[in-house]
Amino acid sequence: MENPPQLASCSEEQRQNAMDKFKIIKPYLSDEKTLNTIVKESGISTRTLQYWISKYRQFGLKGLIRKNRGDAGSFKVAIEVQEEIKNLILNHKKNSITSIHRKICKICTKNNWQKPSYNQVYALSKTLLPSMKKLAYEGRKEYQNSFDLIHRREASYPNEIWQADHTPLDIMVLNEKGKPERPWLTIIMDEYSRAIAGYFLTFQDPTAIHTALVLHQAIWRKGNPEWQICGIPEKFYTDHGSDFTSNHLEQVAIDLKINLLFSAVGVPRGRGKIERFFLTVNQLFLQDLPGYIGNQTNPSLITIKELDEKLSDFIIYHYHHRIHSTTKKEPIHAWNHSGFLPNMPESLENLDLLLLNVAKPRKVHADGIRFQGLRYININLAAYVGETVIIRYNPRDIAEIRVFYKDEYLCTAISPEISDYTVDLKDIVSARNKVRRDLKKQLDAGKSIAEEVILSKQNDVKDNLSKSKSKKSKLKRYFNE
Repeated sequence: MENPPQLASCSEEQRQNAMDKFKIIKPYLSDEKTLNTIVKESGISTRTLQYWISKYRQFGLKGLIRKNRGDAGSFKVAIEVQEEIKNLILNHKKNSITSIHRKICKICTKNNWQKPSYNQVYALSKTLLPSMKKLAYEGRKEYQNSFDLIHRREASYPNEIWQADHTPLDIMVLNEKGKPERPWLTIIMDEYSRAIAGYFLTFQDPTAIHTALVLHQAIWRKGNPEWQICGIPEKFYTDHGSDFTSNHLEQVAIDLKINLLFSAVGVPRGRGKIERFFLTVNQLFLQDLPGYIGNQTNPSLITIKELDEKLSDFIIYHYHHRIHSTTKKEPIHAWNHSGFLPNMPESLENLDLLLLNVAKPRKVHADGIRFQGLRYININLAAYVGETVIIRYNPRDIAEIRVFYKDEYLCTAISPEISDYTVDLKDIVSARNKVRRDLKKQLDAGKSIAEEVILSKQNDVKDNLSKSKSKKSKLKRYFNE
């Protein structure tokens, strides 16, 4: 015996009809009335009532669902004719039903088939799904945009889901050589609060190293107490770019117990939150700066270091305290909701070893390790003079380096000349270029790269002291590679 359809697959009308039948036979099922009494009251035949009772006892309420006719929705047109009609409709977007009817009649005459009526062709055209027509008329991409199911993730609490993405900024700034160039911005955002956990500015195309550096900054506690976003996210959502799908990032995610999520290849939807942030950066931040691509004037450009400082101020002191149009909350307050406590790594050193993947081989000399014109020392290096080691470093701060010997962590070596400063690799590059220019001019020929860096840092300290009079909190700067 054929089972009746499931209630969930039936229409509201069918379910209501089954309920009406049940109400009629319910007094008999509960022994309140006899079958003859129900026949007299309802006017329904005994045979019909007995059939309903039997079906209900066998299948429950779904047994009372009225079956559709077997030929409902079918066409009294040969299958081959139906297929030809569908093909004509899908392959001739601009043709009217009248034109399709004439074409199918010619095909039927040629193949000695029975011709369908105009009404039959019209009725068949109405059975074609809009999604099928979209695919046939406008292609796969438009079909996906209109009909593909999108899984809308909505985070329920801070650090449940982080998003990451890159974009070239609509501004020209000066690079280390003083030439105008367009920088890239990498962002990691907390989906729940829309707060920014980390960012990175660079002139280079996005790489796995850049992503790891932003993730390092995002996870660990910031030096500025005003920027409180930190912790290990439960899920990390990105696209399928090579910088996001690297083996290194996958290993980091496994070790930190982060669930990596990727958008569909070639379909970067579901990342509208972070794209709206990029739009906010354009509209509320970049448009007022010299060098913005949309401006007609061409004033003196700022450096990438100055852009970095301004972007830090914008994120920490403006964006985080601006009510978000979707959440109706300030991002920093939403992230701190209900005394949230982030899940942190065991130590900064462990996080460094996972994410600082900039590795270089170096030889240990009697006076230490030489790198980027600087000297790095540690007492543990004395036993490894003449040996080749691997160093790992953070381009945002190369005042110290991590030293490995035969894949084992050996020590952290510091540069005594600059140990009191946070030195960006870009500072070293700029200092090297300045020393080279000075040598060409036969000026300050005896000045070393370290001395040039220290002089630059001292000038920065003086500038910061003058600015601190007008600002309550001192912002620790994170520079880029």
